[in-house]
Amino acid sequence: MRIGELAATTGTRAATIRYYEKEGLLPPPARTASNYRSYGAAHRQRLSFIRRARDLGFRLDDVRELLALSDDASQPCDAVDRIATAHLDAIDAKIADLGKMRAEVARMITSCHQGKISDCRIIETLGPPDR
Repeated sequence: MRIGELAATTGTRAATIRYYEKEGLLPPPARTASNYRSYGAAHRQRLSFIRRARDLGFRLDDVRELLALSDDASQPCDAVDRIATAHLDAIDAKIADLGKMRAEVARMITSCHQGKISDCRIIETLGPPDR
């Protein structure tokens, strides 16, 4: 299949596919007689893996390592667990930060008395601190 078809079947832009090739995440495809890239089922499966990992927020370096690990199915999955656990810890930290941000924005909204902008507590809170 050509790059456009691979892009359509995986929901990935052609430029992203070329980037993954350049980064070594996807093996170079065969070329047709007219020098078009020709992708096979293995490319589609690997790209789907990359897409799913990226959709879950894994960093490109983590995806690269996960792909390398998945290429040798006889290995123990300790390294995969380590990568996934580290990623989960990062997600939990982001959730905690988002909770703090939400509480602060909610506090700002609650302090608003629907008056004039000159009296707006939200604008005041977002402004520079008094020194």
